[in-house]
Amino acid sequence: MSKPTGRRAVFLDRDGTLNAEINEILVPERLTLIEGAAVAVRAINEAGLLAILVTNQAVIARGYCDEEDLTRVHARLRELLTRDGGHLDAIYYCPHHPDYTGACDCRKPAAGLIEQARADFGIDVTNSWVVGDSVKDIRLARAVGANAALVRTGKAGSDLGPNDRPDRVFDSVRDAAAFITQGALAI
Repeated sequence: MSKPTGRRAVFLDRDGTLNAEINEILVPERLTLIEGAAVAVRAINEAGLLAILVTNQAVIARGYCDEEDLTRVHARLRELLTRDGGHLDAIYYCPHHPDYTGACDCRKPAAGLIEQARADFGIDVTNSWVVGDSVKDIRLARAVGANAALVRTGKAGSDLGPNDRPDRVFDSVRDAAAFITQGALAI
């Protein structure tokens, strides 16, 4: 068996996967982690995998907040993850929405966010995972050739169609990270 040629990553959705799913998180105080999320990110870090956030943030296109506000929300996310020893290696977000800004190549399930991360970090996407709670995350994984993990938090896959099959389904991001990191340690 040959070793992967690039770095491996776990691409994590934000809302409903790492933090509680609520309508919009416009201020840092509204962001709360799902139980076990920080432990999951720490496990990913300790396994030597990149932990990379990929998230659609149409709140910017809709004018509900600006990129500075989003930066503060993401600073809060990083702070909460750090409390339990985890850290994100990078955050990539799409600020667009087709109804407001037109089509783009970065809004999940389009591959733009992962393609940027691949270029920035030299990632072997085919030996990486996308972990999320919705059809967009599963379709993103398929678009880039990554493994797809659905978590039963947030939307819990309620928007999946009959052809949207994840590779694995987990109760939480913590469970997904435990499975993924066991595989990482075996390589």
